[in-house]
Amino acid sequence: MNTGTLARLGRIGTDGNYLIVPMDHGITIGAVSGLKDIESTIDGITSGGADAVLTQKGLADRVHAHKNGAGYIIHLNASTSIGPDSNDKRRTGTVEEAVRAGADAVSYHINVGSKYEREQLADLAEVTDEADRLGIPVLAMSYARGTHLEGDDPEHNAEYLAHAARLAEECGADVVKTAYSGDAESFEHVTSSTSLPVVIAGGSPGTDRATVEMVRGAIDAGADGVSMGRSIFQHDDPEAITTAVSAVIHDDATVEEALERAGLAVEA
Repeated sequence: MNTGTLARLGRIGTDGNYLIVPMDHGITIGAVSGLKDIESTIDGITSGGADAVLTQKGLADRVHAHKNGAGYIIHLNASTSIGPDSNDKRRTGTVEEAVRAGADAVSYHINVGSKYEREQLADLAEVTDEADRLGIPVLAMSYARGTHLEGDDPEHNAEYLAHAARLAEECGADVVKTAYSGDAESFEHVTSSTSLPVVIAGGSPGTDRATVEMVRGAIDAGADGVSMGRSIFQHDDPEAITTAVSAVIHDDATVEEALERAGLAVEA
């Protein structure tokens, strides 16, 4: 890892741990709650302890003035929920464009097991090569999604997730994001399958307690943080839920301690 990449990794995390809030969903699902006034949302979550925020390149000018010193990641591919196949992620930018927009890192999404895997695999390898030349870290969002996967819930199957995580390292990524398998015991297989820092996705929003319990389980399994979107930016109080998640990731708080610190402990 070159000096520039290492230095910029420090801008999107704290002491090797990561609380990243992706808000690139405007392409995927539109300007939903939390994204219309994205400036206020960014201000809240960075005040609550987020290490970095993530958007598509076109929102860069709406990010910088409100991120309170947090890091900035630009996502480089996308699809929509109303298109023919949401697994078909296409390039939306380059590493050079991200650098010009003031990004500290870039991210790229790959659906392992989908019919688009071959193209996305090649694109990810190309992105990591571009990024290495410029000293920019790459967050690979590597999911198990597609018709070639078997089982009742393949997207949360630890074997598939471990393969997805290892694939990201093999392609040259610096951090890997993937889904949580549902419990700490099975997720240990995922974190031990790669030497990269592993961060978990948030998935569909649940209760505050469920969100914090998931984060606690992932950290106990050896994860290095989260890249959690809707569970944070669509929360009634984005700053509060960010504070709770940060307490677990950065201060090793228990679930109860984290909820209490954020003023969310009243929830059963």
